[in-house]
Amino acid sequence: MKNKVKVIGVGMTKFVKPGKQESYDVMASKAIQTAIKDAGIDYKDIQQAFGGYVYGDSTSGQAALYKVGMTGIPFINVNNNCSSGSTAIFLARQAVESGLVDCALAFGFEEMQPGVLKSHWDDRKDPVEAFFNSIDDLTYTKGQNGAIRFFGEAGIAYTNKYGANPDIFAKVAVKTRSHAINNPYSMFDKPLTVEEVLNAPVIYPPYLTRLMACPPSCGAAAAILCSEEFARKHGLQDAVEIIAQALVTDTRDSFKDVINTVGADMTRRAARQVYEQAGIGPDDVDVIELHDCFTTNEVITYEGLGLCGDGEAETFINNGDNTYGGKYVVGPSGGLMSKGHPLGATGLAQCSELVWQLRGQADKRQVENARIALQHNLGIGGAAVVTMYKKG
Repeated sequence: MKNKVKVIGVGMTKFVKPGKQESYDVMASKAIQTAIKDAGIDYKDIQQAFGGYVYGDSTSGQAALYKVGMTGIPFINVNNNCSSGSTAIFLARQAVESGLVDCALAFGFEEMQPGVLKSHWDDRKDPVEAFFNSIDDLTYTKGQNGAIRFFGEAGIAYTNKYGANPDIFAKVAVKTRSHAINNPYSMFDKPLTVEEVLNAPVIYPPYLTRLMACPPSCGAAAAILCSEEFARKHGLQDAVEIIAQALVTDTRDSFKDVINTVGADMTRRAARQVYEQAGIGPDDVDVIELHDCFTTNEVITYEGLGLCGDGEAETFINNGDNTYGGKYVVGPSGGLMSKGHPLGATGLAQCSELVWQLRGQADKRQVENARIALQHNLGIGGAAVVTMYKKG
């Protein structure tokens, strides 16, 4: 028998631009302390912990955890690129579900530098070299390497494949920002128009503009997971249950199609596993936080998660089925695009938003009668984590 796993506490810092952040250990310890207070437990109740980050030295996770307390518990540093935070949740969930521990902590943090994402390791082989080689082979272009190229080419491939109007990527940015203005944790709170997005500086020709890309960000977030018995014992009535979760990595199919190279196939496989585990499909989902590092990826992910059929994203967007009053509310937090994307913290921040939504604590951005939530977190190179939550 597997233990049911509950999320009993969440917390995060407001994400900020590089240069305005506190030290990673301070941000992370604040997020952890907030989650502990939210859970209403003692730090000593936590039996195991996992900390996700990308840009940091070995044992940075311990440095953050030790600022909260030093109880000698097992701790594991997690680096799975942009899906590091959700991978930490995945490991904490496994530990609780298996009965190894009754209460586990997952947290994530990042201090990022201004400008485009880049590796800090220029003296060795790039771990995503095969992905760039795949883009070279599939597009017959030689462009700048980096996340911009991945998702810029994926957007081109999508519009070429389905004949979609490229303005859908701008419409997604406008939708996302309209959600962010109601989130006090968001970096940006100024509404956008489609014209502003389309007329912003182009960062990857022909049409990926700066307002279609998430900003480099700094911040931290945390979640506390426990067994159903632990929650009952401590009188925790408002817990949110993780009813299904899947973590998948690439197959050879990732190198056969540009859209798959940026994780569409991983997303599809992870989502399928989650729906099978939960025994319910995408039609039952109310609210979604997905990995919108670029608006091109949000469009691709609609189809990967089964929110609409292949090639149907343009209709889905134009019908308003990705926002309040439509079929789903996607990215009520403002998503990575507007809330920010400190890599290791992103998955935990998504979890925080969805827990608040299911508790009915999301204030002006609350999705009415939200009972089922879906989370999608992606890392190129690669891993995709999809998680389904249910109101307690």
